[in-house]
Amino acid sequence: MTLALPRPGLRSLSWLAVFALILCAWAVMFAMARMTGVDVIGRPVGMNMMPMTTFGTLFAMWAIMMAAMMLPTLVPTLATYERLMTSADGTRAGWFGVLVGYGLAWVGFAAFIALVQVGLMALGWVDALGIATSGFLTAALLIGVGAFQFSRTKAVCHGRCHAPMTFFLGRWQAGFAGGLDMGLRLGGYCVVCCWGFMALGFVGGTMSLLWMGLATFFMVFEKLPDIGHRLIRPAGAVLIAAGLVTATLTLF
Repeated sequence: MTLALPRPGLRSLSWLAVFALILCAWAVMFAMARMTGVDVIGRPVGMNMMPMTTFGTLFAMWAIMMAAMMLPTLVPTLATYERLMTSADGTRAGWFGVLVGYGLAWVGFAAFIALVQVGLMALGWVDALGIATSGFLTAALLIGVGAFQFSRTKAVCHGRCHAPMTFFLGRWQAGFAGGLDMGLRLGGYCVVCCWGFMALGFVGGTMSLLWMGLATFFMVFEKLPDIGHRLIRPAGAVLIAAGLVTATLTLF
């Protein structure tokens, strides 16, 4: 006879697994920063640096970084799906499907941005710590990401991430396979919505725990139902202003 965990126990274990994964990802990033020889700001602190310059190491770094930064933003979505487990035919397997699908979308982005970083290093546009070597590139990134905050694409994708209940009701699929498909779709919207904050890693330094923390903090707030939509354009204006100041300082 197979013994099944009671629902409250399975629910608690599921959420503990998510939070444990987030904590482990942050712990690994801290260890990687120490191993690389940088401080929390992402600047070198000694001569024994071990920069990451190959696609394999960069992909691993970005994948772990995605888990650390983006899983916290998924918590409201998972909580929304859990509510549908009582009012619809949602299941715990479907809940895990959403989690896995969302993670796969960001792992795909990790591979893409690792390739971008390899290319930028080959051109000499970023250094071994993933920091832009030119003030003009820094300014372009800040202005470009800031301008994207005002775009229709940002608004549409943020709307999907910002209102997961509406998304689920419009594309509901039961079971693990259904959750996986919905998670992939939601993850895709989230990648398009938040790619800019990942790209800003080349401004703050891809190994900067400070940048990671600030970006995660902002993206979590950006997805809160009551205030998230009010943060998009002010953040864009701040980024554009910072880019213009950087360009001016670089020129003069």
